[in-house]
Amino acid sequence: MRAELIAIGTELLLGHIVNSNTAFLGRALAGQGIGCYHQVTVGDNPERLGEALRLALSRSDLVITCGGLGPTVDDVTLETIAAVTGLPLVLRPAILRKIEVRFRKLGIRMPPSNRRQAMLPEGAKELPNSLGTAPGFLLKLDHVDKCIPTAESCQYLVALPGPPYEMIPIVEKLLLPRLRKIAGGAVIRSRTIKTTGLTESEVDKKTADLLQLEGAVTMGIYARPGQVDLRITAGAPKAQAAERLIASVEKKIRQRLGSLIYGTDDDELESVVGQLLRAKRKTVATAESCTGGLIGHRITEVPGSSDYYAGGVIAYSNAVKQSALGVPASLLGKYGAVSAQAAQAMALGIREKTGASIGLAVTGIAGPGGGTKQKPVGLVYIALADKNGAKSFKHQFSGTRAMVKTKTAQTALNLLRLRLMNKLAEHPASHGEGN
Repeated sequence: MRAELIAIGTELLLGHIVNSNTAFLGRALAGQGIGCYHQVTVGDNPERLGEALRLALSRSDLVITCGGLGPTVDDVTLETIAAVTGLPLVLRPAILRKIEVRFRKLGIRMPPSNRRQAMLPEGAKELPNSLGTAPGFLLKLDHVDKCIPTAESCQYLVALPGPPYEMIPIVEKLLLPRLRKIAGGAVIRSRTIKTTGLTESEVDKKTADLLQLEGAVTMGIYARPGQVDLRITAGAPKAQAAERLIASVEKKIRQRLGSLIYGTDDDELESVVGQLLRAKRKTVATAESCTGGLIGHRITEVPGSSDYYAGGVIAYSNAVKQSALGVPASLLGKYGAVSAQAAQAMALGIREKTGASIGLAVTGIAGPGGGTKQKPVGLVYIALADKNGAKSFKHQFSGTRAMVKTKTAQTALNLLRLRLMNKLAEHPASHGEGN
């Protein structure tokens, strides 16, 4: 089935409310094997909503609207659907009684405007709303080709209330079971392969042919600071068939990217690192300058991280680098706080202070000021220290202050991951300097 989502509300267009409904609905439809081909946002305007509905019904098997079912004058969805489909609105006494009871329980007389919420297009099946006064409904439009000459017959139109806390239960409990039957059991499955260590263009170069796949299985690329995701999506009559299609593409990706892949789907880099530390029976401690505690924060976001995280020091000033980590003043004077030597000394110092198996340290220039020709904004040194000594890695990151901090934390955690996997030699900056 081809689905189209229409989000209704001028507040969405103005950016006053973030539209999370379409993201939820897209995932819910994919779980039923229904592809979402278009998503449209339109304001509380009957003419523009009518245009969106007619276009959607001319090209989609399933159209879902979200919002505009309230009792106020700017709620225009009911009347517009009636006008577009040619179906009259009919008062449903049972729905009206439920709305009246809801107001009585609140000790309020029902305003006359709420009566219109008990009216549904002729032939519509109610999708009861237990958390609000506006029910949703499902329409089978066998006659839609008569109203819209370019449309195919036997389509479905669903209208849902806008508030997510009302809409989501209706979808999960009432709509999805019906759509499951309509869709005939087909499925759409996805798997996200998460990589770090290469830029989007570098990952694209290694997987270009896979990104051009068409048909039952496709792949897309999605970049964010310090990470590139590859999402494989497959449609098939049954779940096992879709999983087999995904597995065949995933195998090729793993052969090409190897240890650049740190996880899949819900995996986060800090949780993967935590699993490795626990499996290797190692502990880590952090010494952070330019990241201001971001690495320690990410590590401790994982439940149970006290098993392997000894602690950390935010050594922003040179004085704290000296007093808390034992970095010699002479070293800072000779090489500077942003240097391979300082990063190594910080990593060795935090390891000695905490007794951790591994010391992880970062120092750099996050910007936007503070850079020089010799040491520009975005220059970062990351160091790892263990019983055999310390090794540092030089990186030059781009972007805003927040992006530099994010990329530094991501790269530092990835270096720790590779160290625990004995794969450091595969890192692009594996020429890092040792002490």
